[in-house]
Amino acid sequence: MEICGEAENGREAIERVRELHPDLVLLDIVMPVMDGIEAAHEIHRISPSTKIVFFTIVETAQAAAVARLVAVDGLVLKSAAGTELIPMLKRLLQNEH
Repeated sequence: MEICGEAENGREAIERVRELHPDLVLLDIVMPVMDGIEAAHEIHRISPSTKIVFFTIVETAQAAAVARLVAVDGLVLKSAAGTELIPMLKRLLQNEH
């Protein structure tokens, strides 16, 4: 895996997707300027093949409902990052190649 860009908010994330065409984007649900939900909708629109994973502190049931509604490819709570993040990313990227 190679990190190709960072963004401080949802609007910047969309700009980076346009520039960098990443295979996968990690988005928090709660971000300044534009939240992850709006950003995910726009990323789906401009780059339908880009996988999106919500990486958030939002409570599990609420986050899962939002993830289903937005149709993102995965959800990892920040509290579980140590055990779940890398396996989720590898699984999603493995299906790409």
